[in-house]
Amino acid sequence: MNWTIDDINLSDMAFWRRPWAEREEAFKLLRRDAPITHYEEPSIEGSSIELPKGAGYYALTKHRDVAEASRNPGVFLSGPGAVSQMDLPPEMVEYFSGMISTDDPKHARLRRIVSNAFNPRNVRAIEDSIEKLASDVIDRAMKSGTGDFITDIAAPFPLEIICQMMGVPPSEYQTVLNCSNIILSSGDPDFVKEGSDPILAFLEAGATLTGIMEEIGKHRIDNPIDDITSALVNAEIESEKLTHQELASFFVLLVTAGNETTRTAIAHGLRALSEHPDQKARLVADYESLAKTSTDEIVRWASPVIWMRRTLATDYTLSGKDLKAGDKVLLYYSSANRDEDAFVDPYTFDVGRTPNDHYGFGAPGPHFCLGAHLARREITVMWRDLIARTPNIHMTGAASQLESTFVNGIKKLPYSF
Repeated sequence: MNWTIDDINLSDMAFWRRPWAEREEAFKLLRRDAPITHYEEPSIEGSSIELPKGAGYYALTKHRDVAEASRNPGVFLSGPGAVSQMDLPPEMVEYFSGMISTDDPKHARLRRIVSNAFNPRNVRAIEDSIEKLASDVIDRAMKSGTGDFITDIAAPFPLEIICQMMGVPPSEYQTVLNCSNIILSSGDPDFVKEGSDPILAFLEAGATLTGIMEEIGKHRIDNPIDDITSALVNAEIESEKLTHQELASFFVLLVTAGNETTRTAIAHGLRALSEHPDQKARLVADYESLAKTSTDEIVRWASPVIWMRRTLATDYTLSGKDLKAGDKVLLYYSSANRDEDAFVDPYTFDVGRTPNDHYGFGAPGPHFCLGAHLARREITVMWRDLIARTPNIHMTGAASQLESTFVNGIKKLPYSF
């Protein structure tokens, strides 16, 4: 499609239903001719719940602007809401996005408590589980796989790691997956049944996850074991502890953002390696020397989280654009990761790319992804094992795109070993 600036509406779901290549061309045009563009807020299709409409938002599409906003958290606030273009009620913001929708000093307090729970012993235990689960998931897929890479490998692998990490029993794994899909679906009809109210479905899924975590958390206070939940509920730093609501919000964040981003990166990895057999051949020949760079290139290529929102605390001029206090901006990580001014040949998939200053885990600043290390480890271990055990693995049909403005997801991906 030959885009014009006037054709592009990032608040229209029709835009996000377009093929990836067409969307990339639109962002290429925005970066060149209108890098900071204002859009009206979207309407939620099919919901009876009316959310207040604000004054819209500015889309930041350049790598440099996303970086500048991220490095100035005192001006570009997360607290009013990081994951919605619209201003949601404060209780909904805290309920669903927790730590990523806070600013200092609350953000620093939450991050300090959570970071303490991920101590070296707990991280080693998680990394050991990553090694074992990768092998188990591949074993199951090779024995009785469905032929869908998402169902067999990309979805269960990070989900089971997070559930084991938090002490969620296997009987709840499918429930956690279903709720995560609904929360991040943007109302995609494959996850929110036709005729259902997408906002109500979103709230019910969040309530289900919260219920699971609150029950586990209460039990772990008196019956701690070696898992992250026990470490979180019993952690006390300078007399500060997580409240039950904060623990539940962190769990919702973990099973949505932590699970979905890794799943999306692994899935896009198969797509990219199938479409670029020369790059796959490089990995088959020498995975170990390319492990780090290939993982980061897969994350850049996938850009699992498309954007995060910030709200201005004060007037600010960004790349010559005068922004006002109260204005909302969306940091388009996906566009920053294809910025011609930040990457050599950004539309080339290169498993040896270096340097690779991608924003697949967010841009530098206090909100850089706390789980980036573990996510990288999961992606590296899974692709190391797949390349070693099933070097002929490839997709056999087109990927089914998630209809979402927020997550660059893949719903289905046919494949063969």
